[in-house]
Amino acid sequence: MLKNFVTVSLLFAFLMSCNSKEEKYKYNHIIYQAVNNKDTAILAIKINEKRFYGRYERSYYRNGKDSGDVRGEVRGDTLRGDFHYISNGGGWKREPLALLKKENKLFLGSGVMGTYMSLPCFLPGTLNYKNPEYVFKEAKK
Repeated sequence: MLKNFVTVSLLFAFLMSCNSKEEKYKYNHIIYQAVNNKDTAILAIKINEKRFYGRYERSYYRNGKDSGDVRGEVRGDTLRGDFHYISNGGGWKREPLALLKKENKLFLGSGVMGTYMSLPCFLPGTLNYKNPEYVFKEAKK
């Protein structure tokens, strides 16, 4: 009987500690949009101090769209992860994603793409935020 009580108590304590960690990092839901000439992009993410995830869609004027999921880590003012999407008329693709948060905007990074342990990434020293394809601004609610 005492063994069962101790086991249940430890299990309860473990579950409570897991829940308290999750509550510490609540996610904020933010929708960003960007325009590049006649192309548009919408980024709807849930973000906290450590991680982000959500949906990303790039619409190309008269040429269709790429849409899929984004996920990754937040490190200071940088969001780094990947974009797993269905290409316009094609199959599934995965590419690295890097966003620099500056002045309430997100600047899309670019660089030479590669893979590391089957995960997409930018090759070291190639990532930059100069002349970004998209500059995301928070959408009005």
